[in-house]
Amino acid sequence: MSPMERTLAYRERRYIEELRVLTRATAIDCIIDEKFDRLIYVIPKEEMGLAIGHRGENIRKLQKLLGTRIEMVGYAREPEELIRNIFQPVPVDTVRDPVDGSVTIRVRKKADLGIAIGRNGANAEKARLLLRRFLGMELREIGSAGEE
Repeated sequence: MSPMERTLAYRERRYIEELRVLTRATAIDCIIDEKFDRLIYVIPKEEMGLAIGHRGENIRKLQKLLGTRIEMVGYAREPEELIRNIFQPVPVDTVRDPVDGSVTIRVRKKADLGIAIGRNGANAEKARLLLRRFLGMELREIGSAGEE
């Protein structure tokens, strides 16, 4: 199965429909992350504002309705752009291993490393799930490019 040939189970389709009914935005994908008790929606870039709502009100409504944390990532065809979207607002660079195709993420400022990894590794796990699902790549590590 190629990375773009995803199959959505009933629950994922239901969550995508809930988002569409509430916000009129259509998600490309929905990942149920039970480890961190959240739903990760992948939204077309042009529909992100619609999905999030004014000051995040749609996310709050959806969280209340579904009883779980909601996160949204802007979809991009280009791997580097998708990776930047996953880690927003932290500026990152991507380094691919030519041998096995795995990806190393480098944050530009050392101070952003904790944010990029997330509490208990939540952002790293989100990146791992999305890289696997959309790009067929493995996340090797998240590190710092240097600057203090």
